[in-house]
Amino acid sequence: MEDAGRYLFVADLHLGAASDPGGVRERAFADFLHSIPEDVRGLYLMGDIFDFWVDYRDVVPRGSVRVLAALADVAGKIPVWFFRGNHDWWVTDYFEKELGVHIVEEPWKIIELKGKTIFLGHGDTLGSHDAKSKLIFHVFRNKTCIALLRALPPRWVFAFANRWSAHSRRRHPDGGTEVTRETDIYRFADSFGRTRKIDCYIFGHWHRKACIPVESGGELRILGAWTGPSDTFEL
Repeated sequence: MEDAGRYLFVADLHLGAASDPGGVRERAFADFLHSIPEDVRGLYLMGDIFDFWVDYRDVVPRGSVRVLAALADVAGKIPVWFFRGNHDWWVTDYFEKELGVHIVEEPWKIIELKGKTIFLGHGDTLGSHDAKSKLIFHVFRNKTCIALLRALPPRWVFAFANRWSAHSRRRHPDGGTEVTRETDIYRFADSFGRTRKIDCYIFGHWHRKACIPVESGGELRILGAWTGPSDTFEL
């Protein structure tokens, strides 16, 4: 029997960022979570939901309580999957143990939904990267570095994270990067599609929506930064 339900995909909210004064986006996302229709069968959080996150043993970051409560409520009704982005890679077991949200350990995952083969990931680790980017990826995902980070006082860590995010926003003042057929992520999808049939690639990370037919088959869909319900992709 064909799956008649709906599946929702969101990415790049960057909750807690200085670019969201007063927590307007955080409140909007909590309201969105509370209003998910009953026919929705699953929610996919495709990375950078938080501007910065570290799972501390005794500390929950300020400014995210509404969303965390809403996620726990949604996860009690439908499956919720969380793909780590380059800003919230340090999500470990808190989401699973406290909220019931499933953490996807791999940087990408292939699933079957509604008769389609879907390739999912945040996208930041896919394609070619320069030496500096590769070093940053390695450091951010190194278990020893993460343990050292957790040993520091949270206010120090978040002060550093806010400066890092501000620097990133200054590098991209227009809010994102346009993905085209010349972009590495498209080349990755086209190359991967020559080894396995994929109907749809779904990524976040680039902050600008895009839907591009892939020469080897299927389509490449970039979710764009979530600012409201209209930025939710539905399958």
